[in-house]
Parts: sequence; structure tokens; C-alpha cells
Amino acid sequence: MTAVVKSFSVFDDHNKPGDMFYIRHSNSNFTIIDCCVVQENREKICREILTEMSGKDIVRFISTHPDEDHICGLDYLDSKISIKNFYCVKNNAIKQNASDSFKYYCKLRDNSSLAFYLYKGCTRLWMNKNNEENYGSAEINCLWPVPNNQNFKGALDLAAEGKAYNNISPILICDVVENCKMMWMGDLEKDFVENIKSEVEWPKIDVLFAPHHGRESGKLPEEILSVLDPKLIVIGEAESEHLNYYQGYNTITQNSAGDIVLVCSCSRVDVFVSSNGYRRPSFLSWYSNCDYGYGNYIGSLNLDC
Repeated sequence: MTAVVKSFSVFDDHNKPGDMFYIRHSNSNFTIIDCCVVQENREKICREILTEMSGKDIVRFISTHPDEDHICGLDYLDSKISIKNFYCVKNNAIKQNASDSFKYYCKLRDNSSLAFYLYKGCTRLWMNKNNEENYGSAEINCLWPVPNNQNFKGALDLAAEGKAYNNISPILICDVVENCKMMWMGDLEKDFVENIKSEVEWPKIDVLFAPHHGRESGKLPEEILSVLDPKLIVIGEAESEHLNYYQGYNTITQNSAGDIVLVCSCSRVDVFVSSNGYRRPSFLSWYSNCDYGYGNYIGSLNLDC
């Protein structure tokens, strides 16, 4: 069985680089992480998501935090897919000049019949538990936040004052398939991570989606990276002068790759990009017959079996 993970190359209404992902799990689960759609691309992206989630019984939307580049067009997305499971950290974030997307985020966040609040070690049926209905588990686990941690409380206070939102992001890992573990960290900033690093049980992973789009402001310290030991770091969409390129690690940069699709099996991850001119990285192996219709195949990441 295979799973598919896609990182979209997207920008918000102010042309600020955004984040948006989906995971088509190998069982009956489908997960969307963050939303950044605008009038020019929203129909195309939502049509693709509807196609990919077809036949899935359990669909969830995870919001890492309510910065506009992570929630843009959330109302439109909901109108197309009908969000019934909305995951976020429990917060009281406000904005003085609230956009329609932020107002809709708050509507979902505060709806007790839709919202599930993420925290370290939380469990939920089909998120990381299964039952006799056998839809399977998405194998998504939350490593952070710790609700009573003072650093996290400070981040919540800033969000409730309408000042900053990055550091209320959760840390999520997903066993996408057996033997392939990926990590998302939203827009956590490096100084904040430095302060909370002892509260997180950092696992060995295969793919890291670099926090804060790969910006220097979100660069993970080497102390953590050496434990995670990722085989691939995806550096998101951001202005080149603000990126940290994680020297010494295998990376793919969304600025030049465009959309990135990872087709995952227990032995390898086949990598596709939307850019026609993206040069195949030397750390990827080449396999024939990898035309799955997800773009330009640039090679495969071999996993430890």
C-alpha cells in the first residue's frame, strides 16, 4: 500500500508565501494541513483535493495556526469539501482587522461539534486509534504543545492579544506508511523551540517540513536535527534571502521545485515536482516506471527497511 503527501506552492491574498498540504493515507483516512487558496488557484486546488479524497471515509483538517498564509480561503475550502473534523490548538486568538478567512477560522475553532484540540499525547479515534469499524488510523501524533508550559502560555497570550500567532503551532508526526515518518511544525520560531526543546520527545524521522517555511527565523538547532536525522528536509516557499538551506542535509526547495508530491511505500519515497527545470538531486535514486501523474519525477528516497 502507498500513501501520497503533497506540499502545494501557494501564496495568500497579499502575495505572501503560504503553506498547504494533504496526506492521502493508505487506509480510509485523508488529512489536509493548513489552507492557502486564492481566486486564481482555489478551484483547481479544491478539485484536486476532492479527487484525492474520493473514497475516503475519514477526512480531517488540521490548522497549525491562524496566520493568513495558513488559513487563506478556508471558507471557500469548506464550501467545497465540508469540513467535519477541525483540528487546532485550543486558543483565543484575535485580530483587530480580521479577514473573512480568520473569521471563518474562529467559527470552526469555536464549534464544539467540529473542533478537536491538539496537545502533547492526545488521542482520537482514527487520528491515532482504530476500532472494529477498521477505517484504520492516520497514525498522526502530537508531540507539542504541553498546555501548562509557561512558554506556550506566553504564546497563547500573544495570540489572544492579537500580536503574534507562530508559536502556538503544534508539532505533529505522521507514520505515513510503515517505515516512513514525517514531521510538521507549523511556523514555530527557533528561539521558542530552543526554550521548549526539553519538553519534546524528538524521534528519528524520514522527512521534515522545515518550520516557518524554512526561514532562518525557524531554523532548528543542530542538537535537535542530529536526533531527528531526517533523510530529506523540504524547505518551503519564502523569500530566498530569508531562507536557511540546512547545509549538510538533503533538501528540496519549494521556491524552485514548485508543488512537491511524495509517493510513499515502506521501502522508498518517489519524489515529484511541478517545475519542469528542477535538477535531480544526487541523493535521490532513479527508478523506471514512476509515472503516477503527479508531475515531473526527480528520483526516489530510499528508506531503511
